[in-house]
Amino acid sequence: MAPKVLVSDKLSETAVQIFRDRGIEVDFMPDLGKDKDKLAEVIGQYDGLAIRSNTKATAKLLEKADNLKVIGRAGIGVDNVDIPAASKKGVIVMNTPFGNSVTTAEHAIAMMFAVARQLPEANASTHAGKWEKSRFMGVELFNKTLGVIGAGNIGGIVCDRAHGLKMKVVAFDPFLTEARAKEMGVTKVDLDELLARADFITLHVPLTDKTRNILSRENLAKTKKGVRIINCARGGLIDEAALAEALTSGQVAGAALDVFAEEPAKENPLFGLPNVVCTPHLGASTTEAQENVALQVAEQMSDYLLTGAVQNALNMPSVTAEEAAVMGPWIKLAAHLGAFAGQMTNEPVRAINVLYDGAAAKMNLKALDCAAIAGVLKASNPDVNLVSAPVVARERGIKMSTTHQDKSGAFDGYIKLTVVTDDRERSIAGTVFSDGKPRFIQIKGINIDAEVGEHMLYTTNKDEPGIIGLLGETMGKNGVNIANFTLGRATVGKDAIALLYLDHPLSGEVVEKLSSTGMFQQVRPLKFDVS
Repeated sequence: MAPKVLVSDKLSETAVQIFRDRGIEVDFMPDLGKDKDKLAEVIGQYDGLAIRSNTKATAKLLEKADNLKVIGRAGIGVDNVDIPAASKKGVIVMNTPFGNSVTTAEHAIAMMFAVARQLPEANASTHAGKWEKSRFMGVELFNKTLGVIGAGNIGGIVCDRAHGLKMKVVAFDPFLTEARAKEMGVTKVDLDELLARADFITLHVPLTDKTRNILSRENLAKTKKGVRIINCARGGLIDEAALAEALTSGQVAGAALDVFAEEPAKENPLFGLPNVVCTPHLGASTTEAQENVALQVAEQMSDYLLTGAVQNALNMPSVTAEEAAVMGPWIKLAAHLGAFAGQMTNEPVRAINVLYDGAAAKMNLKALDCAAIAGVLKASNPDVNLVSAPVVARERGIKMSTTHQDKSGAFDGYIKLTVVTDDRERSIAGTVFSDGKPRFIQIKGINIDAEVGEHMLYTTNKDEPGIIGLLGETMGKNGVNIANFTLGRATVGKDAIALLYLDHPLSGEVVEKLSSTGMFQQVRPLKFDVS
């Protein structure tokens, strides 16, 4: 059955058509996002939800979203999505961080010109029939120092445009390397130096605990007297009351803001000040940007629902379409290894350790980690998936560690998973053969070659004659057909294992018959998702 997507905000018809062209059923209801009760009534029908800012994907809504797999936000801001609740529910949250980058950067440059030349005030004065030429004395951007706080995607575009204006650019960004700064043609500085040197300051960082009020009263006092400040990033980056005081005192000559701590901004200490330019969060408001983010979110959601490719996800490692095609069997293998260990473990799991060897070590390990963790946890929580597994593991205090190494054995690559409890460690390894099918290659340190099936039986015993006959005879007498039979042992007369791939699930009665023979240390029926 084709995946089904709900578009509950205003996306372009071209974006909606992308879903249809990709074979996805889509309901386009652009005003539904405003009606939270109606949205809650219907959300359970959908695999995907495409939104802008009007739809609020709250924890309460997500409780009703039993089939939802992905939320796609056309735009960068996801303040309207409860990401922790989505993660617990196993729902991927995507945004489109690059679709409006140029538009937002251009708005910042426009705001810089506006505050430098007092354009809004001059415009209003002229419309009023005045000709106050001497009143509006501005400053040039040429040869001025621009301080860029946050030199990522949008900040980097602003830096590039500033070079075209012949400005000197200094940048503060903890993640900016010296090599990247040199490539961008900017000088990397700490925040205090930026504040002291900059004639103009523009902010391009997300709102986090570390960036909230990054331009605080204290930091505003460190700026060069007469600085001009632009914020087209996020409200809350500037202490607005402190900025109003600095504007009044002359410490700050002017400010241009597109974003505010509280939006919609109906009242604000900055409103009414003559040296302040304000716009109503227009950074992404161009025809091109709105179309770009809508098309991008439709493509990203379609890719995920149809191929498993994950792009621009905020709560799961990204996996490209190319990676998804290659990694698909390895992701299944990681999940199977985890499922085996999880079903074999009755006591609380304290740690999950994964070793990646050879070809496996060169893949997207974060995605493989998620699959392995999900496999382990599904034994006790069937609703866990790749998205929610790391969250659940953290809540349970399970420690996750990974190591990787170059090819070290007969296989091009393999994965070895070890589950640690208070009482024991249990390990299993597997690989993917050239036919794309996952195989178990080692259990308890015993080498095997076992195809993975939906229904399997695992037994352990002391190596002695009669086990094969006993297993075969018991299965035959109870109408259970064996598709594949794998044996392994450590050394003669020591520990031995058997792994049977069965056509049908094993009844408790058959398990009891085997256990009652006294020949086996363990008799454990297993189930794997091989879809």
